[in-house]
Amino acid sequence: MQVRPITFRVACEFVRLLHRHNKKPQGHKFSIGAEGDNGQLVGVAMVGRPVARAFDDGATAEVIRTCTNGYPNCNSLLYGACLRACKAMGYRRVITYTQASETGASLRAAGFVKVKELAARGSWAQRLVKATVYTGPGRVRRCGAGFVGGSFWRDSGARR
Repeated sequence: MQVRPITFRVACEFVRLLHRHNKKPQGHKFSIGAEGDNGQLVGVAMVGRPVARAFDDGATAEVIRTCTNGYPNCNSLLYGACLRACKAMGYRRVITYTQASETGASLRAAGFVKVKELAARGSWAQRLVKATVYTGPGRVRRCGAGFVGGSFWRDSGARR
């Protein structure tokens, strides 16, 4: 398995097809793809400006999306590549978030540390974003805001 640069369009299409809970992001700084042994794209990572304004200081990058087809160790490879690329570009801090149901094993393997557990909460757009449950053809039920808890991660600060 090896990494290669990919376009925003290619990364967004991969996310659209395979990501289990997020849509494609609105933009990015750069994207990285992982190729399997047969040369086929098996995962993508997208890095952008931090979503939280408090972290958008010009020296912090955020891994805003990773997505794989389940290829072994792909997520760890992508997080590690993002971290190295960001450090090479001069970013002093790299952050990301996970949902509560995600263990963070790939993040720890790539050199990230968990900073904080985050409680489930709404956002300024909470009234607009609702979880959707499809209950059959033509039948949709809205069921609350759909927010879940999670974790905040950052690079360990150690040079890799």
